[in-house]
Amino acid sequence: MTTDKWANWLLRHRDGGSAGLRSQFAPRLTGFRDGVLDRAAIAPGDTVLDVGAGTGLVGLGALERVGRDGHVVFSDVSAALLDECRRQADPDRSSFVQAAADDLGPIPDASVDVVTTRSVLIYVDRKPAAFAELHRVLRPGGRLSIFEPINSFAVRAGPETLLGLDPAPIADLIAKVRAAYAALAPRADPMLDFDERDLVRWAREAGFTGVRLDYRAEVDVPGPPIADWAAVRQTAPNPLVPTYGEVLDTALTPAERDRFDAHVRALSDVPTRDTAATAYLSATRT
Repeated sequence: MTTDKWANWLLRHRDGGSAGLRSQFAPRLTGFRDGVLDRAAIAPGDTVLDVGAGTGLVGLGALERVGRDGHVVFSDVSAALLDECRRQADPDRSSFVQAAADDLGPIPDASVDVVTTRSVLIYVDRKPAAFAELHRVLRPGGRLSIFEPINSFAVRAGPETLLGLDPAPIADLIAKVRAAYAALAPRADPMLDFDERDLVRWAREAGFTGVRLDYRAEVDVPGPPIADWAAVRQTAPNPLVPTYGEVLDTALTPAERDRFDAHVRALSDVPTRDTAATAYLSATRT
């Protein structure tokens, strides 16, 4: 199968190919899915467009809610991920469209009852254009339901750490790794150029009404320990950058890398600490 950076991350580098990490992430992903679908108020017979469908987390969940007379359109920029969705979805109640969130040209105006999207706008440079497209494809009375991480919050509120580790013992190494990742980021980083207030503003400017935002911020909250460092080394924080292992191998000297690895392995039963914010937004096209 021909793959791309989006499929490569979702199918390999999100969990490093580890069943243990996959099971660890599963409850959180299920919660995100249900949070989006519950706010979408999907009814039997609805047509749902899932933008940035990925491996089908939200779209497949929507198929369970639209009933036998409903339909789900899986949309993604990645042909490989659409193939993954095809393998799992009911072909009689599904269709598949390759398109970007800010250019849903193949989707006709006012053709769907619900639009969902999860952790997609964070990668889009033209976010106002994406909201305009989400509005365009909805029928009057149609509902929008999205989820986005607000990464700019952690940058403002959190300590300069990595993977939730206590930075003090290896602060010099963490600084090198963070600098290596920062050097890979675009000058205008779409993952950091917005917050929850922007989501509300863009929705209103696109013409949505009844806009509701559910925002959650957590600071220095205990998280699961890094029990399998070898697997985590094969993961990447997002689809646009190399794995942690690849960056460690290039940003650190062999001696520094060994020191980093030894430190993390020694903390295999120590909880990590997490600082993050997330937002669910729902709205209606009148």
